[in-house]
Amino acid sequence: MLLGRVTGSLWATRKDEKLNGLKFMLVEVWNTTANQPEGNLVAADNAGAGIGDLVLVVQGKAARISAENLDVPIDAMIVGVVDSLEKNDDV
Repeated sequence: MLLGRVTGSLWATRKDEKLNGLKFMLVEVWNTTANQPEGNLVAADNAGAGIGDLVLVVQGKAARISAENLDVPIDAMIVGVVDSLEKNDDV
């Protein structure tokens, strides 16, 4: 599972019909160990996230399971919006 921040939304009018009805967001993935961003990805949204939200993202088969369709051509899905985060830097 990845932690990231939603930085934008994405629209595609021409796409595989299995993607119809999905909302797509641009997510800046966060490396919690290095405490810095490590890249961006496009994720379908199953949690109602908005721009600026801190989110949990799953990839691969877990993303398709969340979409409730193993045939949907996605690799990443937002499955949760983080309410708060507490990190102990001593560990």
